[in-house]
Amino acid sequence: MNVFYLEWNSFGNEDMYEAFEELGHRVVKIPFAEKKLSEEEITKRLKEALAICSCDFVFSFNYFPQASIVCNKIGLRYVSWVYDSPHIQVYSYTVINPCNYVFLFDYAVYQELYNAGIQTVYYLPLAVNEKRLGSLVVSEAQREKYKGDISFVGSLYNEKKHRIYDKFQNIDPYARGYLDGMIRCQQQIQGYYFLQEMLTDELVAEMEKAYPTNPDDSHVLSPRAIYADYVLARQVTALERRELLETLGSKYAVHLYTYESDLQIPGVENRGKIDYYDEMPYVFRCSKINLNITLRSIKTGIPLRALDIMGSGGFLLSNYQQELLEYFVPGEDFVFYESTEDLMAKAEYYLTHDKERREIAQNGCKKVCSEHNMKARIAEIIKVLGDFSGK
Repeated sequence: MNVFYLEWNSFGNEDMYEAFEELGHRVVKIPFAEKKLSEEEITKRLKEALAICSCDFVFSFNYFPQASIVCNKIGLRYVSWVYDSPHIQVYSYTVINPCNYVFLFDYAVYQELYNAGIQTVYYLPLAVNEKRLGSLVVSEAQREKYKGDISFVGSLYNEKKHRIYDKFQNIDPYARGYLDGMIRCQQQIQGYYFLQEMLTDELVAEMEKAYPTNPDDSHVLSPRAIYADYVLARQVTALERRELLETLGSKYAVHLYTYESDLQIPGVENRGKIDYYDEMPYVFRCSKINLNITLRSIKTGIPLRALDIMGSGGFLLSNYQQELLEYFVPGEDFVFYESTEDLMAKAEYYLTHDKERREIAQNGCKKVCSEHNMKARIAEIIKVLGDFSGK
């Protein structure tokens, strides 16, 4: 089969190319800059590619409405695999286009859209390149460079572009206090996301004054949903990650790998950013404990970071996430914590029980590489697509 691959700066591109090609499919890469290409430019590029070879479907990581519009016009199937949550584009009116096959990793989002009558969405957990991670060989120099007791790789949402919640500093004091309380309550509760349902019309109106959502007709997301998923959930995660790292750092050696290289947290060594392909797997393999602290807008899905950790042979200590428990066995493949106190207790236990920790890491790695790999996911996509004759 021939796959037109809309190439943009997303995670997993190289892994996906390799998986398609190893399964015997031809990948035609089409440069695609997120949010910058017009429908006319996409049409031009697709037609240029079609002049070279026929196409069985167009593929992209994440969903792009303009790509769907073009594919619908020229009669191409458009397959997208969404790894962000929230991803506002999946709430576009174009998502109902019959050319679409939109695969979502967060079952809660899939269920929401499917129950709303959207027939073009499918559930598909994320995956790893089992060949790349399974062949990982750690040299002594790499082990020395990346070794550590506890590591966390990810953003603390401290960069200016993420500090949207700061814009509500001067709103009505009662409203600000209510929002602060909601955030703190959500921070203490794992497994149940209530931010959107707790936002009243009065609170939304107050937030609109300080930071308008400027609704348009390109999507169906309400201001309530936008504020909950893009603003409040991010603030919960920012506070949660910082406070958990600081608490761990008060007792243990903690390494932070993040784009925010100037960020300082007491007791935590900020080692700056690392490359997804060339460095991150070694951090996971060489750290005794790897943390996953899920972005709160991911309702039930397994974040890619958790799979990357296990697939690299690292020991995963994660917050409670519903789908992790559906696919993996706690205490056998990974470990989850339910509170700050529980996190501290489990960190202490597994730092001092090497054999048990290593066995869990090995189990998680085997399961991820055998059941959650790119080739298996492509097979699932092909099964959904079914007959490629277009009839």
